[in-house]
Amino acid sequence: MKIFWKYVFPALFGLLVYASIRLVTDVPSGEPFWERSLLQNAVEIVGVILSGYLFEATLRYAIRQFINRNRDYSLYNVSVEFGLLLLSCLILINPIVLLIHFLIHDPIDWADITIANIIIVLFVLLYYAIVRGNSFIRFYIEQQTQIERLKNDQLETELKFLRAQYHPHFLFNALNTIYFQMDENIPAAKKTVEKFSDLLRYQLYDQHQLVPMKQELEHLQNFIYLQKERASDKLKLSVCFDEQLHTEKIYPLLLLPLVENAFKYVGGTYHLDIESGKENGNIYFRVTNSIPQGVAFHKGGIGLENLKRRLELLYPGKHDFAAHTTAHGFIAELKVRTT
Repeated sequence: MKIFWKYVFPALFGLLVYASIRLVTDVPSGEPFWERSLLQNAVEIVGVILSGYLFEATLRYAIRQFINRNRDYSLYNVSVEFGLLLLSCLILINPIVLLIHFLIHDPIDWADITIANIIIVLFVLLYYAIVRGNSFIRFYIEQQTQIERLKNDQLETELKFLRAQYHPHFLFNALNTIYFQMDENIPAAKKTVEKFSDLLRYQLYDQHQLVPMKQELEHLQNFIYLQKERASDKLKLSVCFDEQLHTEKIYPLLLLPLVENAFKYVGGTYHLDIESGKENGNIYFRVTNSIPQGVAFHKGGIGLENLKRRLELLYPGKHDFAAHTTAHGFIAELKVRTT
């Protein structure tokens, strides 16, 4: 394809300009150019072909310079570019037209010059519109691609930042638990360290792609174990995970904030129920915890706010999240459409 545009197209371009000029001049006069001498036609055809290469190279060089120097596609800049290009072509072409007429001994008048210049102007405009328009489309696509790349980078950075905000909670709770266990129960402290290591490993290495639901629930089980070690003996905990979920895929660390929030605010009768399953083909995860009577409860917090933002980024239009208080507690429920 490059060979065509470099070696064939300029000749065709010159012949097209020549055919247009001959059509405009010969039809009104009734003198077909093929009835002239072979030498005249040969000189004109060779001249326009050579002119086509010179003409096309000039146009392409000028437009390439415009593209490299300025990508502001305002009306003023486009008009200036076309004006300069047109002036350059007219200065280049008119001497060639005069030379061809001189070589074939054909007198030239102002009508011939006017017709030739008008046709050249039209072809320059057409050529400029096609080539410059093509460069604009490429530039627009590059800009859109760059914008999308920046958006993706920004979203990825934001997701990493949101995930990182969970780490201090884990560190503080787990280390605090291990600290007190070291004096009372060494085997329990070792087990807590193992669970804590699994939590950190999951956060460090398994966050960039969808993971099996089984893996996410095992991570929650480790977290629940650590929280139980720190919780009051009054806590009545119920955990029910449907085994049908094990083969489903989900983005990691979406369920953790709900469980973390429940352990943080549980009170009153100290009931805490955690359940997950499938409902109408969707994954649901529900956490219910009792709260102290007569105590104002704030359902905001950085954990749930981060969860909402992550859901917007990872499951736009494919999730339902609700959190509300009841007469006896607080309910948070998340539904994710995985199809």
